[in-house]
Amino acid sequence: MTVYTPRRAARVLLVDASDRVLLFAGTDPGRPGHAYWFTPGGGLKPGESTAEGAARELAEETGLRLAPAALGAPVWSETVEFPFDGVWYRQEQEFFLLRVPSWEVDTAGFDEIERASVSGHRWWPVAELAATAERYYPPDLPDRLTRALAGGAPC
Repeated sequence: MTVYTPRRAARVLLVDASDRVLLFAGTDPGRPGHAYWFTPGGGLKPGESTAEGAARELAEETGLRLAPAALGAPVWSETVEFPFDGVWYRQEQEFFLLRVPSWEVDTAGFDEIERASVSGHRWWPVAELAATAERYYPPDLPDRLTRALAGGAPC
């Protein structure tokens, strides 16, 4: 029986003027060779709202600083179960959409685990992301991102 560690998280779909989404390239230290792309964001601190956590994570991981209110309402939420570094998590997470004209990513705020597990970043066009054979999370990201960019109802 798998024992899950509960976790709350906030993630950001950071999209530039060309409708490209920022993703980080990562690996799981507990599963060598398990490479994937993922959105900025991470676990919430005790008492932190999802918007506060999303803004903090965005500043730490990209250098982009903004008030939590600038994120608006989440565009979707989900619960996912996954292993990372030998621990199984059941994570409740909310995604925020933030458009920027452009942004030069600054990863100086990475913590130790991020420095060890993140190898780079890239701005992905949605169509290219949908067509790639590379792994990314969440696995339905292109569809969800397309709906969020179209301004439809939350996914």
